Amino acid sequence: MNRALILLILAASLLLTACAAAPNVSAITPPYIETGIDPEAWALVPAGDFPYGQHDHITKVDYDYEIMVTTVTNEQFARFLNEALAAGLIQVGEVTIETKKRNWDETGAYGYYPGDRYDGYKHEQEITPGDKLFFPTEAEGLRIQFDGQTFRAIHEYGNHPATMMTWFGANAYCQFYDWRLPTEIEWEKAARGTELVNGRGLPFPWGIHIERNNANFYSSTDLFEKMFGKLGNTTPVGFFNGKTYDGYQTLDSASPYGLYDMAGNVWQWTGDIYPKQHYRHMRGGSFYSYEVDLRVWKFNSAGPEYYSPQVGFRCAR
Repeated sequence: MNRALILLILAASLLLTACAAAPNVSAITPPYIETGIDPEAWALVPAGDFPYGQHDHITKVDYDYEIMVTTVTNEQFARFLNEALAAGLIQVGEVTIETKKRNWDETGAYGYYPGDRYDGYKHEQEITPGDKLFFPTEAEGLRIQFDGQTFRAIHEYGNHPATMMTWFGANAYCQFYDWRLPTEIEWEKAARGTELVNGRGLPFPWGIHIERNNANFYSSTDLFEKMFGKLGNTTPVGFFNGKTYDGYQTLDSASPYGLYDMAGNVWQWTGDIYPKQHYRHMRGGSFYSYEVDLRVWKFNSAGPEYYSPQVGFRCAR
């Protein structure tokens, strides 16, 4: 085989790897690891200016607000599903998923959503009032199981970030407890704070550089990647808090306001509903993101019906 052909094959292999879907993590069961970070805790973010976006545009938030110290865990989300089911606010069964290209039925927990304003803009999808899927019950990658009556988090994943909920499901969770999803501006201020270093805002929640033991990202070779190989996995919320686990030393990677996992682990839904589009934005990067996508101003987007093993959320109030 000549050198040119070898290089062509290698290039094709790298392209396929870069475009690959999220790994199937449904069969992986790690040991339970306690981080000591309380997922029920909230942090206060005071009113004031901060540098927003890649170009540090000074932006004012003129009110105090609180935001969860960690992303919502599987235990917390399972509790919500059970409480909402008992209250008659959600049902479990088949519900129609509507997208601009096609519709299909899927089984899971679903509930009512009042719909969004529709401007008929190019590429905009109308989000109509009606029942929307919150959380699938028959999909690969689930860490919350449903036995026909009760939702239960897999014990080893109890303190991992809840994933596989749609934007509708994340929004419903926050509203059920009289909270809300954070706006992108609220999320970014909570992630980076107000500090300027050499005239620039922090690109990462903990500072200006990223090390492999700062966060859970693709090829970060953290303890979970070492245990399960290149496949990767979520880590318990608050895992990167300066503790040592089984010989693996983490760096304390909290944001200036004491929030954990604002970079890596899972993408996080935000609450903005922008005019003339139906996409919802996510922040923070995931265990399947490269470190460049963990910078605080980066965002991802998907329709509100989307769910993934890489996507979770936290609430604000």
